[in-house]
Amino acid sequence: MKLNWNEGWLFTKDASLIADFRKVLEEAKWEKVSLPHTWNAKDGQDGGNDYYRGTCYYAKKLAKSECVGGEEVYLEFEGANSSADVYVNGTLATHHDGGYSTFRVNITEYLEEENDIIVAVDNSVNDRVYPQMADFTFYGGIYRDVNIVCVPKAHFDLDFFGGPGIQVTPIMDGKNAKVEVVSYFTGLTGTENLKYVIKEGDKVVAEDTIAAAESTHSFTIENAHLWHGRKDPFLYTLEAILCDGEKELDSRSVRFGCRSFEIDPERGFILNGEEYPLRGVSRHQDRWGIGNALLPEHHKEDAELIYEVGATTIRLAHYQHNQYFYDLCDEMGFVLWAEIPYISNHMPNGRENTISQMKELLAQNYNHPSIFVWGLSNEISMKGADDPDLLENHRILNDLCHTWDKTRLTTMAIVSMCDPNSEYVTIPDTVAWNHYFGWYGGDVSMNGPWLDDFHAKHPTIPVGVSEYGCEALNWHTSNPEQGDYTEEYQAYYHEELIKQLFTRKYIWATHVWNMFDFGADARAEGGEDGQNHKGLMTFDRSYKKDSFYAYKAWLSDEPFVHICGKRYVDRVEDVTKVTVYSNQPEVELFANGKSLGKQTSDVHFFYFDVPNEGTTELVAKAGACEDSSKIVKVAEFNNDYRMVETGDVLNWFEITAPDGYFSINDKAGDVLKTMRGKMLFMELMAKAMSGQKTMVDAGSMMNKDEMMGFLGGFTVKRLLSMLGTMGAKPLTKEQMLEFNRKLNKIKKKDK
Repeated sequence: MKLNWNEGWLFTKDASLIADFRKVLEEAKWEKVSLPHTWNAKDGQDGGNDYYRGTCYYAKKLAKSECVGGEEVYLEFEGANSSADVYVNGTLATHHDGGYSTFRVNITEYLEEENDIIVAVDNSVNDRVYPQMADFTFYGGIYRDVNIVCVPKAHFDLDFFGGPGIQVTPIMDGKNAKVEVVSYFTGLTGTENLKYVIKEGDKVVAEDTIAAAESTHSFTIENAHLWHGRKDPFLYTLEAILCDGEKELDSRSVRFGCRSFEIDPERGFILNGEEYPLRGVSRHQDRWGIGNALLPEHHKEDAELIYEVGATTIRLAHYQHNQYFYDLCDEMGFVLWAEIPYISNHMPNGRENTISQMKELLAQNYNHPSIFVWGLSNEISMKGADDPDLLENHRILNDLCHTWDKTRLTTMAIVSMCDPNSEYVTIPDTVAWNHYFGWYGGDVSMNGPWLDDFHAKHPTIPVGVSEYGCEALNWHTSNPEQGDYTEEYQAYYHEELIKQLFTRKYIWATHVWNMFDFGADARAEGGEDGQNHKGLMTFDRSYKKDSFYAYKAWLSDEPFVHICGKRYVDRVEDVTKVTVYSNQPEVELFANGKSLGKQTSDVHFFYFDVPNEGTTELVAKAGACEDSSKIVKVAEFNNDYRMVETGDVLNWFEITAPDGYFSINDKAGDVLKTMRGKMLFMELMAKAMSGQKTMVDAGSMMNKDEMMGFLGGFTVKRLLSMLGTMGAKPLTKEQMLEFNRKLNKIKKKDK
């Protein structure tokens, strides 16, 4: 029996130690909360990198009379970030490290008639629990469900890394599926039996009863109905009932899918023998004003929005997501990349935590047919890929995945500046790269050729793109430029990336970073602090940016037409470009009822030159689909469309830039080509990174060609403004102006 236990909790930040737990209960300043809950819903999204990271306490009373239906009582926590201590009547019952997975504790031996449950949850900085450094907020709290689970002495194992105690492995053999079932129990006496029933809808397709002690059993499903992604995400149901004679003790109901797949270095992803291009998005789980304390309706809305855009795959970054979301993906046919938060900064003291988090990911998610690859790490080589401890950690994780799961492959997301020839790249079965050419340095044209070069040099390694994207807020322009944060540049960027990535069959998967804007409290970019704005939709899910529809045009079969720039109404030019996206072969645009012509496009993007006089009502038609918008002629540019940064910001007119000399408006790569410029940078970076847990260190950053090739495309101003994101001390306006004065003394011809 499982009882949801979300209501009626008390919460406090005030308590310190709970050696005398009753004193804490009496004296702490408690507030009433319901779960899911996070204490960083606001301060984790407002910028400044100053959200509260520490230990907070949750308390609730438990009457023994609530624990009905079994002889043993467990508390089940589906997510408490990042570490948790569970106390029952002042006694520590368990400790758990890892904020994104389920853990349970058997509290039977501690129970009295009336019980005080206190949970100390800690998201503070340390050097052993991942993640500790990454471009997202580590929201603290009990942010998923808590349940009371009551079971008899003999029951499905609840103590093995939070898993369900049953493992279903369907293997295709021609048209038939061999289904191996392994059940794990504790407390068996030897008299129990196990009844299995496999159903196709309401129809029983296989059943058997065995002695529970046998644990392993196989079935054959003839002419199995395949799970085939979005086209046909068919699920079978396995019911497993543990009995002692006629008495039912415990049971499990597991959905599974029968499918085969391979990832070919030339043909990409192949599902059930059919080439099935994986083109989709990455997802962070948080929301504006809510943090990571999501309700089921939030998860469902996210899945439906990703389905609408037409994605066939989701990378669930950078941690284990809610079980309900995996269930939705099983039902909707998404192909998933699931990973642990082994990210950015390799910590020698964190190896055991990577192993335990991977075991939890595997144990808890093994039965989901939507999962096809296990992700080992993300951008973990920020400080270099040749660390022997880092390499060994990856080999251990890779071997663990293959030992526990012989049906799936491994992968990892590699940071752009990593040496493609490093040993690290050869460890998993497949690889994918996080490339931001066209946003973080370089230009959009570099993405496809870089992948072609890697593919030519490493023809046996399946290669994908795990991240790519650029930021956009409600800023607008008719002349988009890299780094301007406009919706128009983001749309242009994704148009170019779609054309480059989707037409290369060998790329086994592509994942846009990100489907939704998300919380990153260290960020101070784009005029709105505390967020990463690379989403195809806004943080609150209320607005689909134009780039959303660029993907829908390529990926969705649902007929539609979309006029871009709906938030960009006031325009100064006499003739303005209007872009239309559609998955229909032909689009006609009307301006105040007059046709501006019909266009066809083999890339789903249509560009019209529109006379701009007075108010112009625009209507786009594509088959039976129609969309409308308007533009208005204005004499001066509407400054509401121009990015306005807040806080201690250095404005363009304060930057001196003498002719022939450098300034912080120049690209970092050009400054670093001079000896004096490189020395100034090293001195500045060393000070900013001193005593900080940064993703990179000053010395390695300046001396690695890959790193500087990546960062060199930034202007100095933009690079310095991002120090907080890398974990360093943000520079003040005065410090940036002082650095600019020093650059003003270096001649550009001084090579």
